[in-house]
Amino acid sequence: MPADITFQQRLSQTAGLVEDCLDGWLPAGKTDHATSPRLAEAMRYSALGGGKRLRPFLVLESARLCGVNDEGAVNTAAALECIHCYSLAHDDLPAMDDDDLRRGRPTLHRAFDEATAILAGDALLTLAFEIVADASTHPDAAVRCELALLLARGAGRDGMVGGQMLDLEAAGLTLGEAEILRLQAMKTGALIRYACEAGAILGGASAEKRAALRRYGALLGQAFQLADDLLDVEGDAAVVGKATAKDADAGKATLIGLIGIEQARLRLAALESEARAALASFGDDGRILADAATFVANRSH
Repeated sequence: MPADITFQQRLSQTAGLVEDCLDGWLPAGKTDHATSPRLAEAMRYSALGGGKRLRPFLVLESARLCGVNDEGAVNTAAALECIHCYSLAHDDLPAMDDDDLRRGRPTLHRAFDEATAILAGDALLTLAFEIVADASTHPDAAVRCELALLLARGAGRDGMVGGQMLDLEAAGLTLGEAEILRLQAMKTGALIRYACEAGAILGGASAEKRAALRRYGALLGQAFQLADDLLDVEGDAAVVGKATAKDADAGKATLIGLIGIEQARLRLAALESEARAALASFGDDGRILADAATFVANRSH
């Protein structure tokens, strides 16, 4: 990797690679696919043309640290982004967070309708596993199986979906710190951990490297959620690209509600430092991932 390349440049490169990959996997309406043109349009609306692509970046950068820089890593990154976009489409529905704005434009159910948003989300979820299972992702079927297994765990009842359920059940309740951290580690952290570990799986990395990336992912997931909660309290909706000040109104359990803004900022700085330290064994090769922790801790949108 060139010594002068920056995190922002690498993030931008990733966004372009993943956009192109997703464009290839998503049917564009009137094609030889049997897909309904409306469903195809909704899937593309949800998955293309927006977002920082942070999770795909983590897949590609962790893969680079483990000697992988090819189509398989981009495929895995695109699959994870399909999961992320499906989750946003469903989270925004009236039965969940009831949001009208996402990435600075109407949410999927507002741009189309609720039924289409549900089905487009379902289709993106299943497409993710089609991509991971494809032979172009990795020549070894055992590697593809492990990627799919861990993605299912990260996205499902013991990961993102389970965490979302805990979040809904916690509305109006007073949770302790351990309960909040568990909820957030599932809802937000599980797929960020997966993103960091996926590169190690693709590269057949040693147990030590894999553990270091998994720890980094866990710390980054905590930092991401804490930064997100701070943005909800302090952010400008025009900059953030979605409604703010919703957590308190909905009675959601957050660390900020428990420890306050100042302590949350201190906790976030500590998480950033710990995440950077988790990459120490990679030396200068881990610089871009370390800078990602700083980006997450200081993001404004």
